[in-house]
Amino acid sequence: QVQLVESGGGLVQPGGSLRLSCAASGSIFSRVAMGWYRQAPGEQRELVAQITRGGGTVYADSVKGRFTISRDSAKDTVTVYLQMNNLKPEDTAVFYCNTVPAVLRSGGNIYWGQGTQVTVSS
Repeated sequence: QVQLVESGGGLVQPGGSLRLSCAASGSIFSRVAMGWYRQAPGEQRELVAQITRGGGTVYADSVKGRFTISRDSAKDTVTVYLQMNNLKPEDTAVFYCNTVPAVLRSGGNIYWGQGTQVTVSS
């Protein structure tokens, strides 16, 4: 059984920082690339950062230079972090972690955790 639990979101002023964490339980997560996605109100969910098993990273242009993704692996749990600096109001969204691509299914739908809300506002 797999589980994704995101945490670390909150309200922050423009220019501030947050560190998101994702506990990914299940042996599959140690074998695949992981990523952070976000979904702003009225928008499609987008992939903003990804990290391979070997630690290679790719970022969306909108977050490059401001966000840093990292991962730690234990026996059956991978923890994925997203350090977010110099946050902007347009970063406001619910953030989710998942495999890249997101392929795990629950019933007929892609499985997502509950996400963590990030709000950037003065």
